[in-house]
Amino acid sequence: MLACKRILTRAVTSALRGHRSSNEVKVVVSGRVRRWLCTQTDGEARIATVLKEKFPLAASLKVVDISGGCGAMYEIHIESNEFKGKRTVQQHKLVNQALKEEIQGMHGLRIFTDVPKH
Repeated sequence: MLACKRILTRAVTSALRGHRSSNEVKVVVSGRVRRWLCTQTDGEARIATVLKEKFPLAASLKVVDISGGCGAMYEIHIESNEFKGKRTVQQHKLVNQALKEEIQGMHGLRIFTDVPKH
């Protein structure tokens, strides 16, 4: 266990050293690459723009590329009054319909929808 911890610590330290000058730092955790302290990717921006157009009343919107930056899988969190009175499946269907073109090039999509509390 201690050996695994040392190897992981070295990998993280090495990753941080190697990416100091870039705007994106990648950290390997449990075999997955996660972006840390970076700007929005082109795919995230494109999806956010489409969703802002489709859901102009959205109180909050967050799009994250969870594929390590290659654009194969995204996670979307959206709160909108437009979801009021609809079941979760119906809410997700609205998001899927809005992203019909973008979804064709994706491997997967996680959707989290909600109605604002206030």
